[in-house]
Amino acid sequence: MKPLKTITDPENFQLLADETRRKMVFLLRAKEMTACQVAEELDLTPQAVYHHVRKLLSGGMIEVVREKRCGHLIESYYRATAETFQFSMGPTSVRSPRNQKLVKEQEVAVLEALKKIGFKLEYGEKQVAQLVDLKTKIDEGAQCCQKYEDAVAGLEDLDFLGKLTTQEYLGLLSMSDQEYLKQQETKKRLRDLLISLIKK
Repeated sequence: MKPLKTITDPENFQLLADETRRKMVFLLRAKEMTACQVAEELDLTPQAVYHHVRKLLSGGMIEVVREKRCGHLIESYYRATAETFQFSMGPTSVRSPRNQKLVKEQEVAVLEALKKIGFKLEYGEKQVAQLVDLKTKIDEGAQCCQKYEDAVAGLEDLDFLGKLTTQEYLGLLSMSDQEYLKQQETKKRLRDLLISLIKK
């Protein structure tokens, strides 16, 4: 299991919007389980769990780790593909109109969550589009260390937090000074935009 996996397809962002799928991934991070075991743990029918399993498998969030024959049936054991999932809106992932719509919907959901926490925000479509654009630019810089994900996952002498820190450092080491300064400037623009949404 990788310490961190980057999900870049906006359609897959929606997979974890479902509470049942979030619970399943949480369980499958701790240990490998069959669909029937997951169903029993979550008090669901096996058929309902299989429906979610298919979606999580296609989204790359869980995987089959082994199969065991039980009489005439073969049971699959599943586990999460990573300890933590990072959702990245890289430039290629937001090009299609459908993906652009999904990403904007996710951004609105985050802004609404901030309002529930107590931030008095005021925004429109223009500001949401600007936020998506700035976050996409920030994610471009973070994607340079994705090629090291498997190598970091294989470092058995590091714990989970050590692996996350290693990936963070790889990102910093992979950037030129110019790329780093550009990313910091983009983050500042993102922060300034968020602050500008707060009602006076």
